Amino acid sequence: MTPPVTVAWRGVFDNSELNALHARAFGHRVYDGTDWDWKSLLDRHSLGWVTARREERLVGFVNVLWDGLIHAWIQDVMVEDDSRRVGVGTQMVATAGRQAGLAGCEWLHVDFDDEHRPFYIDACGFTPTQGGLIALRSLDPG
Repeated sequence: MTPPVTVAWRGVFDNSELNALHARAFGHRVYDGTDWDWKSLLDRHSLGWVTARREERLVGFVNVLWDGLIHAWIQDVMVEDDSRRVGVGTQMVATAGRQAGLAGCEWLHVDFDDEHRPFYIDACGFTPTQGGLIALRSLDPG
């Protein structure tokens, strides 16, 4: 039997395990704690975050940013391959929504690629909206 997953608001993590999870989730090299110091970034920019652990192992994470008023949004939703499609992601998103609401937020936003629509719209209950994106690295600096 697979051990249960524990989901926690502002759960404890270390930079190395979160950097490794991010690399696996988004397909890039593993950054060390000096490249991406998650603890410092989250303390400066986030309302909070949600961790998911199976026993001691970090199997999921979501960052919850906000405008300091009524809007929050989720970023960097990550779930280990062996913990997907069993409710870990939806549990983390639900926890993010509850905690953002308790902080006084009235809206929880997310943006995603089309391939993730079934997760965010169908499983998590987000309402589709229109949005836009500018790739800043592609802009001519001159």
